[in-house]
Amino acid sequence: MKIPPGWRVYLLGATLCVALTICSRNFGDRGGPYFMASLTLAGVAYLLAIRELFATPRFPRRVVVLGIVLAAVWHAEFLRLPPGVDDDIHRYVWDGRLQRFGYNPYLVVPSDPAAQWLHTPETRNLNNPDLPSPYPAGAQLFFRAVTTIQESTFALKVAFVVCELAIILLLLDLLRRKQRAHLVLAFAWNPLLAIEVVGSGHIDIVGALLLVVSAAALVRRWRATAAVALGLAIAVKLLPVVLLPLYWKRVRIRDAGLAAAVVVLLYVPFLNHGRIPIGSLGTYVQSFRFNGPVFAALDQVAPPQLLAGLAVVVGLVTATWLRRAAPEWSPDQFAWPMAASLLCAPAVFPWYLLGLLPFLMSASTLLIILWTVSIIPVYVQWHLRAPGRPWGALPGWVMLLEYGCLAIAAAMIALRRIRRSAALQCPSGPVE
Repeated sequence: MKIPPGWRVYLLGATLCVALTICSRNFGDRGGPYFMASLTLAGVAYLLAIRELFATPRFPRRVVVLGIVLAAVWHAEFLRLPPGVDDDIHRYVWDGRLQRFGYNPYLVVPSDPAAQWLHTPETRNLNNPDLPSPYPAGAQLFFRAVTTIQESTFALKVAFVVCELAIILLLLDLLRRKQRAHLVLAFAWNPLLAIEVVGSGHIDIVGALLLVVSAAALVRRWRATAAVALGLAIAVKLLPVVLLPLYWKRVRIRDAGLAAAVVVLLYVPFLNHGRIPIGSLGTYVQSFRFNGPVFAALDQVAPPQLLAGLAVVVGLVTATWLRRAAPEWSPDQFAWPMAASLLCAPAVFPWYLLGLLPFLMSASTLLIILWTVSIIPVYVQWHLRAPGRPWGALPGWVMLLEYGCLAIAAAMIALRRIRRSAALQCPSGPVE
């Protein structure tokens, strides 16, 4: 007896719920055997669910509702957990606290003895204490706003979950227009959301929300809103800057000027002697290396600043090509320029992919969807550093597995397209 698609989705959703619940119980040992086994199972279930969601044109509304309820269950499991002791969210609390006390987070170094009185138990052991903040002004103001309400990592995690919920609502509105509302589960069920948004708490989800707002505004031809939302997204996380070519002739010059003015105004509170601060961003480019195969291959032959610029150029070129090749606007176009740029970046942490997740809604993004799962093995690094292994030195098999899966999948997709093209060019019978 053949199981209907709706019931297969229910079964896969239940599998995801069980796997991620087990994963949450082992969150304290990120990268450990139980964490990795349950997260891998969740990743496989997610890919099978993607297959069902893309293959079936429509699902009953109850499938979407139950799917979102299931996602809420495993999200609740992660929300109640404290973040890791060295997760970036502790820096977010510190940056917000500094601003509330009248200090500039781009200038104050957490390890400075003169700043010790500013610390709280949640900020005392933050990572990279010898460096000032690298986060752009939009992110800084978000930290300040949340910590003004309540100064804690839990408050920030709740704020990130609210952003995720807002993304789901916006995606439902966009997808209903195409009668494909069930595809919202391609976003809501991605395991990275549970680990990196609800578990660890990363600011990337705020940038993702602003990008979805911009995409929704473009669909409605609200050009000023689209431009300003993109500017705010860039002010939260710099990666969306590579999407600028997609806005060519879709927004007016005055809209772009307004967006630029808003971004500049965000930096005014942080100006240092009239200069726009960048904090430790330069140190990040110069020294941080993690899971970046292209950057690692070229690091010996070119300076890191040039390679970082190359990563941006690759994203801009990809966006330019998409703008010319597909004149009709589709939110799916957001994913590939950012993915191409990340592939060439000096560090590719799992949470860097969060900004791509809302735009993985079609078969054209299957490779990126696979990447959100094939990146799971890098969590081994969190487990390996417990005995004292230095950060950043991933085992060779991890990157081979992560990017080898992508290479094989890319080859299979290319071969399939070649065969399909050949079949279309060769008639199956004689022409009368």
